[in-house]
Amino acid sequence: MEYGFSKTVSLTYEKAIEKVTEELKKEGFGILTSIDVKETLKKKLNVDFQKYIILGACNPTFAHKALLNDEQIGLLLPCNIIVYEKDGKTHVSIFDPMIMMKIMEDEVIRPIAEEVKKKLDRVLDAI
Repeated sequence: MEYGFSKTVSLTYEKAIEKVTEELKKEGFGILTSIDVKETLKKKLNVDFQKYIILGACNPTFAHKALLNDEQIGLLLPCNIIVYEKDGKTHVSIFDPMIMMKIMEDEVIRPIAEEVKKKLDRVLDAI
């Protein structure tokens, strides 16, 4: 199963994170969480890992609408974006909010997920 949509970019890892953050902001998203997986694995397990970050992005307007409809949807929030380096290339992957429709059949949530997907598609296109 595909969980999201991805792209290999010509930016450095650090620049890709900056660009993702900038493009998310243009679409009304903010970064709620930032997990540096490489740093965390080194600190907790003393193992080396490639550059890899998980960004938890949230659009407050859409999150509010979804939460008003179903408090349990918080289990599926925020939208995660990963940026990582592999084989000298930088990759960006974004969680597809339409996956929620495979978990829940909710016609109130569907248009919210569709609009969020459009915004996230634009973010990936702009990188």
